[in-house]
Amino acid sequence: MSTTAVRAALARLTSLLPARSDLAQIRRDPRRDLFAGLTVAIVALPLALGFGVSSGLGAEAGLATAVVAGALAAVFGGSNLQVSGPTGAMTVVLVPIVAQYGPTAVLTVGLMAGVMLVALALLRAGRYMRYVPAPVIEGFTLGIACVIGLQQVPNALGVPKPKGDKVLVVTWHAVREFVTAPNWTAVGLAVAVVVLMLAGARWRPTVPFSIVAVIAATVVAQVAHLDAKPIGDLPAGLPAPSLSFFEPGALGSLLAPAVAVAALAALESLMSAAAADAMTVGQRHDPDRELLGQGLANIAAPLFGGVPATGAIARTAVNVRTGAGSRLAALTHAAVLAVIVFAAAPLVSRIPLAALAGVLLATAVRMVEVGSLKAMAKATRSDAVILVLTAAATLALDLVYAVIIGLVVAGALALRAVAKQARFDQVPLDPGDHTAEEHRLLAEHIVAYRIDGPLFFAAAHRFLLELTEVADVRVVILRMSRVSTMDATGALVLKDAVEKLNRRGILVLASGIRPGQRQVLDSVGALGLLRHAGREYAGTPEAIQAARDHLESAGVLPAVPARKTSRESAGTSEEAVR
Repeated sequence: MSTTAVRAALARLTSLLPARSDLAQIRRDPRRDLFAGLTVAIVALPLALGFGVSSGLGAEAGLATAVVAGALAAVFGGSNLQVSGPTGAMTVVLVPIVAQYGPTAVLTVGLMAGVMLVALALLRAGRYMRYVPAPVIEGFTLGIACVIGLQQVPNALGVPKPKGDKVLVVTWHAVREFVTAPNWTAVGLAVAVVVLMLAGARWRPTVPFSIVAVIAATVVAQVAHLDAKPIGDLPAGLPAPSLSFFEPGALGSLLAPAVAVAALAALESLMSAAAADAMTVGQRHDPDRELLGQGLANIAAPLFGGVPATGAIARTAVNVRTGAGSRLAALTHAAVLAVIVFAAAPLVSRIPLAALAGVLLATAVRMVEVGSLKAMAKATRSDAVILVLTAAATLALDLVYAVIIGLVVAGALALRAVAKQARFDQVPLDPGDHTAEEHRLLAEHIVAYRIDGPLFFAAAHRFLLELTEVADVRVVILRMSRVSTMDATGALVLKDAVEKLNRRGILVLASGIRPGQRQVLDSVGALGLLRHAGREYAGTPEAIQAARDHLESAGVLPAVPARKTSRESAGTSEEAVR
């Protein structure tokens, strides 16, 4: 790599690092930020525990992620309001990785994904998030909510989690196991937590009912000596950082899962940061810096036994609604969770798994915005198809494939809509200075077509069919000043049509070719074909005069003195000329 490239990379990295403005924002209202961070920590505790358990690495992994990744993403991330940690969407991706490669592979995958995110940040890839269509995001969110809910069924029913990585299959086996040996205690605790959280959110939206419900369920289970399986022993503190899990020989087999984790972390984090911006006034995140923060967070979290992290939409929303204005709130959230890890591990270890399942079930229900889904479904048929397809793919396949499928279908439908805008219309010849008799004779032998809109692969085939069906004329004039865009396929189709008409003895002339289209036409040989024998003209009147000259030389029209073109006639518009 050259010295210039190294300097450019260092300058790009420096521009993404924390600045003095971050410190200035922290100083504005630290009391409000501290309160918001404490509130978010209370909300995040049961979620971190639950997602850690669901991932297969245990509650301690969820807590380590919330503390380490939450702190680093707060410092280096691109949003002042983003709260990061373990999330349900990431858990959906991690479960099959654990099932196929084992728990320690998740740590390697997280480390690799973190490096990829840093690379994406340096490549300025964050800006491309804006191109993800809203129906894809809504379908993605709906599918995640369904998967999160189904993942909690075994713990909510109080049965051992069946083996497998397909959530529908695992859920079915869990239900069959419950029918064989019902555990009504677990069901009762899970349902009670769900009801308390959902009803409480309607009654007092500002109260963190998730922690209230978990505490109540734990107290009841302990006092009544209920047969409810608890989380189990937790270490009183974070483990020392270690790379003992890292196996270079496994990097090749783990590359695809790491790409999936990195893609999801980027997508969910940028979605969450954008949602935070929408809920506030004057806050705008830096997408590339956000990718850097998430990358550093995911590089560090596995060293402490944590799972891959992303920006968490639910926790970020709580942060915004409780008045956070700077990164201090997210840092406080991580610090409070660290205190809990060190000081309250024995108490946390007694929380019933069924209660955590109830928290995540309620979270999944609250993720579904019914109003947004209805609006999206009613917008257009294409939007409804994209939403349903993305949600179904999320449930049946995995999140990354679901997003890819959603983007491909959305792109195909968008191209179809754009292609429909392309028009190929026969237009009357401009009379110019010709007499009525001359104009009648010209119209009998010359046909002019105006091409409006894009001429690219999605619309080119129809153009070819319509143009080559021209009959009973000697000259075809293509008016191309209104062609908005053209790709290689469109240029090749144009060339093919010209060659087919020439073989039938029909002369093809073109007018108004834009400078931006000349390169693509020239690259496939179409421009050279049109230039042959002077078949390309700046304006339509010149093309008509050339067509007349051709007909005169062929003996079809009587020879007359040359006349002024419409460009030379007073009062003729530029569009009529072209």
